[in-house]
Amino acid sequence: MEHDWYTLEELARQLGRDSREILKLANRGRIPGRKVGDEWQFHTAEITQWLEQEMHAYTDRELAVLESTYRSHDKDVNADVPVSSLLTLETVEVPLQARTKLSVLESLVEVAGRTYQIWEPATVLKAVREREDMLSTAVGNGVAFPHPRNPLPDSIGEPLIAYGRTFTGIPFGGPKREMTDIFFLILCRDSRTHLQVLARLGRILQLPGLLDELRHAEDAQTSYEIICKADNSVNES
Repeated sequence: MEHDWYTLEELARQLGRDSREILKLANRGRIPGRKVGDEWQFHTAEITQWLEQEMHAYTDRELAVLESTYRSHDKDVNADVPVSSLLTLETVEVPLQARTKLSVLESLVEVAGRTYQIWEPATVLKAVREREDMLSTAVGNGVAFPHPRNPLPDSIGEPLIAYGRTFTGIPFGGPKREMTDIFFLILCRDSRTHLQVLARLGRILQLPGLLDELRHAEDAQTSYEIICKADNSVNES
């Protein structure tokens, strides 16, 4: 079971960093935490959200450390290939017929629902929309990772990923108002799995030419094969 708070030393181990670096970030207000007496405490939910925002700027090596640290314990996840173990051909939609941010989210939840693992579609959509209202999950380069703010173990059966690409970019709150056309909906039952999947997706999308390949893929089958091949190739690099 995940506990609610990290000490400074625990967080340093979780992130694979020196505790002095974490202390410096905390003292400068660059990492969410609070001081109780002489000791720093860091709430796990706040750290998860902080990592989501920071991760897009990480190098492959930094993402690999993070992925190893948060390696999933979920029995339904193959932690060696976390993306392709949660993505299926039926949860890939290319082209994704959506022209607005809301219709993208609605369409992705509908695609995910093909698996019959979405027990409460309205609850899932509401949670994903609330996360987007808080801060866009668009990370740049035309990519977004919609997901709930917190895991929804009571609303989904097995964890899953739904992928969609619109043939034209849409406003999704990306950096510098850039348009977004590639979307990975991430639905996990715990924060550990969620962070490993995010880290692995970050590594996949840093592979040379991968985004171009996805944008040239005209259908779901081709897109699915590209993503699964990339997920496996990360282990070989």
